Amino acid sequence: MTDNKLVNSIVEGIKDKKGENITILDLRGIDGSICDYYIICDANSTTQTDAIADSVWDRVFKDLHEKPLHDEGRQNATWILLDYHEVILHIFHRPSRAFYSIETLWNDAKRTDIPNED
Repeated sequence: MTDNKLVNSIVEGIKDKKGENITILDLRGIDGSICDYYIICDANSTTQTDAIADSVWDRVFKDLHEKPLHDEGRQNATWILLDYHEVILHIFHRPSRAFYSIETLWNDAKRTDIPNED
């Protein structure tokens, strides 16, 4: 994945709950970016988006003793954001990800797609 422990811990938390279509955008070389990495994934249901957020929260705290600075979107769980300052995670219910297509905002970022596990 990357040499960033936080990114790797987040990705493992996503995988623990079968999150899919994981994309890592490396924004470190982009002027004006608000973080070093964006991680985007999707889920098959709002229940799964919430479970992924809980899994990432628990995994990162266990691995690195860090909590997100900001956590939003849990009310309807179609799009949950966890902000760890240097890394921002967006967890989408699949139809919401297709609608917003947030990764296209950072077309100039280095992109790494993590294959879905069967």
